[in-house]
Amino acid sequence: QVHLVESGGGLVQAGTSLRLSCAASGRAINTLTMGWFRQAPGKEREFVATIAWNGKSTYVPDSLKGRFTVSRDIGKNTMYLMMNSLKPEDTAVYTCAATWGVGRAITGSSESSYDSWGQGTQVTVSS
Repeated sequence: QVHLVESGGGLVQAGTSLRLSCAASGRAINTLTMGWFRQAPGKEREFVATIAWNGKSTYVPDSLKGRFTVSRDIGKNTMYLMMNSLKPEDTAVYTCAATWGVGRAITGSSESSYDSWGQGTQVTVSS
């Protein structure tokens, strides 16, 4: 069982940056494929970023590429989401997710790929 805890959300102004953290316990993150998703009020949950279990690949959709970057620190067993040039439309609850990744082909952009989820952290971007 993997336990995930997000942190780093808050209220920021448009154009600034924010780094979210997702601390994992129960398994080492170098065995986990992990992802970030977000959900704005009244909208469907949206894929934001993913990093493969071996750290060799990351993926951010084109709509966010250039502003959002996913990374991890194995020593801290933590995944990060660096968000730059934030816009009001980035306002959402950001949630991290994880699944056992070793030896598996996983579609990191799909919610159904994950079996462990954090509680989420609120990010509000004011204009």
